[in-house]
Amino acid sequence: MTPSKSTKLISVIIPMKNEADNVRELYRQLARVFASLPQYRYEFIFVDDGSTDKSVRVVQALERRDPKVRLVRLARNFGKEIANTAGLHKAKGRAAIMLDADLQHPPAVIPDLLQKWQEGYDIVIGRRSSNKHHANFLKRLSSRWFYRLINRISSIEIMPNATDFRLLDAVVINEFRRFTEHNRMTRGLIDWLGFSRAYVDFVPAKRLHGQATYNYAALIQLALSTVVSLSFFPLRLAGYLGVFIIITSGSLGVFVIIERFILNDPLSLHISGTAILAIILLFMIGIVLACLGLIALYIADIYGEVVNRPLYVEKRRLD
Repeated sequence: MTPSKSTKLISVIIPMKNEADNVRELYRQLARVFASLPQYRYEFIFVDDGSTDKSVRVVQALERRDPKVRLVRLARNFGKEIANTAGLHKAKGRAAIMLDADLQHPPAVIPDLLQKWQEGYDIVIGRRSSNKHHANFLKRLSSRWFYRLINRISSIEIMPNATDFRLLDAVVINEFRRFTEHNRMTRGLIDWLGFSRAYVDFVPAKRLHGQATYNYAALIQLALSTVVSLSFFPLRLAGYLGVFIIITSGSLGVFVIIERFILNDPLSLHISGTAILAIILLFMIGIVLACLGLIALYIADIYGEVVNRPLYVEKRRLD
């Protein structure tokens, strides 16, 4: 039997940047949801990621009215991934739920997340069942191809349409706190940890007020950070290319030597000295790239040591 989690504290982490118009409504919806869940205590952790509007003052007003509201202010804009990390570092709950401040992650889904957690899952992930209000066609297409790429070159699988809207058990949070990467994709690191997981499908709501702060440049930067942190394939790519060039140019060179110099050009190809020189240069480029690939293997080992991820993660529950 799964031990009861009733009366446990649940931390709700909300990263925000310039969300003054959304915070009050989000608080009202969250408070209404937890009012229907008397078996849980809660804390709302708003992480300000360098807002320049009235977001901080709005949260401070809520903080004075409700002692369960907490404000964490970052000194500048560090990005959503770091804001989520800061919230997880500050969370005191038996579990934590991360959701965006723009109300596209509907608080009404929280009871479903908690129900799955109650059933014994360590991680419960909100999965978009529709992208209607979430992204335009270009973003949906690029997202689809990104997940195909990362799942091919990475040692872990990241579920397409999975979001940062997710619940983490305290044991997962404790393990997550051991990560030291600065450039990170939070959900990718959580997927790296493993643990038992369940999915809850939801339809993202339309953004209530304001504009999304995650522009294309930020998304591209996040994608690059994810590829670099979760896969060594780009580092080894030069080596793979070098080996391919060596095999191709080497085979071509052997053919040229036999065809022209040993058999005296029976195919009448009339291969010029310039073509032979080009083949030699191509072969030397392959050797250089192969050497870079060998160096990349050592860099990959150095990266793994510097990142200092846990050697293993023990599957257990906190007493």
